[in-house]
Amino acid sequence: MLQQAFTRYINNFRGFSREIWILTLITFINRAGTMVFPFLSKYLKEDLHFSYSQVGWIMVCFGSGSMIGSWLGGKLSDKIGFYKVMVFSMLTSGLFFFILQFITTFTGLCIAMFSIMVIADMFRPAMFVSLSAYAKPENRTRALTLVRLAVNLGFAAGPALGGLVILGVGYHGLFWADGISCITSITLFCLLVKEKKRPKIDDHPLEEQKKVKSVFSDTPFWLFLFCSFASAMIFFQLFTTLPLYHKEWYGLTEVQTGLLMSLNGLMVFFMEMPIVGYLERKKVQKLKIIFWGAIFMALNFFVLLFDMWVGILIVSIVMLTFAEMFNFPFSNSFALSRAPRGHEGRYMALYTMTFSLAHVVSAKLGMEVISKWGYNTNWIVMGIIGLFSAAILLLVKKMVAKENT
Repeated sequence: MLQQAFTRYINNFRGFSREIWILTLITFINRAGTMVFPFLSKYLKEDLHFSYSQVGWIMVCFGSGSMIGSWLGGKLSDKIGFYKVMVFSMLTSGLFFFILQFITTFTGLCIAMFSIMVIADMFRPAMFVSLSAYAKPENRTRALTLVRLAVNLGFAAGPALGGLVILGVGYHGLFWADGISCITSITLFCLLVKEKKRPKIDDHPLEEQKKVKSVFSDTPFWLFLFCSFASAMIFFQLFTTLPLYHKEWYGLTEVQTGLLMSLNGLMVFFMEMPIVGYLERKKVQKLKIIFWGAIFMALNFFVLLFDMWVGILIVSIVMLTFAEMFNFPFSNSFALSRAPRGHEGRYMALYTMTFSLAHVVSAKLGMEVISKWGYNTNWIVMGIIGLFSAAILLLVKKMVAKENT
């Protein structure tokens, strides 16, 4: 029985190209080394002694830079190719992390966070486009899930290691770890993966070219982008307001917060691929799965209102993890499948920009609500946004179904 279950689990990982596995490996190395971001709000508040409002504005700069970087990354991926964009982004942002630790003024950090995120987040749409080049169409969702598993396994290790680094050498050690991991992972990528030229739109048959519409006229996709933004915005409370909530309401240490975040990463690592494989075999519609992800995302925040027991944080993390597993892999896949050939970079740029905008709004909105009305009001606001997103997804599902009839 156990052997059959193990065999079924392993079968979910078969059929990927060598390049996909290498991309997964370097993603894991990079993500495990990304220790600054989970503790960024705590670093700004507790180590540099900024106010809630200042922390919110620095996070706005973080997200604004991320938006511009995502747009540039998608545009350049269609123009010069995803490979060059990935190499430039990772190498340069790695060097920037070394410098970031020496900037401690409010204005300086606003400029620095904006700049580093412009460069760092050029990587994301380029990486998504690389998956369309290196993965087979029939296993593209699983390839996206495999890379997400690497992200989450790295995420399971990163915060826990980050907490230990803070206790051992202080916050400055996190910046060195981030920079080294970026440079190491992209060096491995350059050594092990050759650039693959993707066909231009002009190379496709004339009938296919006529079908290509501007992304700006794709109404269902824009509604879907709004839902992706809403889900990401409330999910990012995990990195902005929740670490502060752990400390201020329950008195948790950095290591305890890191372990809670690690639970999320470990659950995704062991459960997401089997869930994705099962839902794909059952041919469940992507938008239906994303809808249930939005529902779980909302319920996770309503659960936090029962704040008399510290164990509710574990319940919340478990619900948030299921929301993530239902939402993000299939959102990635839906966005990529919606793009006409040769326009993947533009579609994925807009998709990743929703996450960047979510960073901007999530931090600022969350911090402002907490400073004026407290944590419980913030959880109610986030839960309502999640339910509204789920309602819009039902509309998108109907519109897409109408297109296919």
